[in-house]
Amino acid sequence: MPKIKTHSASKKRFRITGTGKVKMNHAFRSHRLVSKARKAKKQHRLGAYASSADEANIKMLIPYK
Repeated sequence: MPKIKTHSASKKRFRITGTGKVKMNHAFRSHRLVSKARKAKKQHRLGAYASSADEANIKMLIPYK
């Protein structure tokens, strides 16, 4: 059985937790922060979990993580 290539962009953005959930960071925190609300900036500091609908696709992209 040949190895499967890992998707390079996905391995930088997602991690698999011990229970099998997909952990990720929020978007919209890199630039133009002056025009965004304080509450939005504050909420996007924390990590998040990918939805269960997207989990299977992400796990296919990073098979060995």
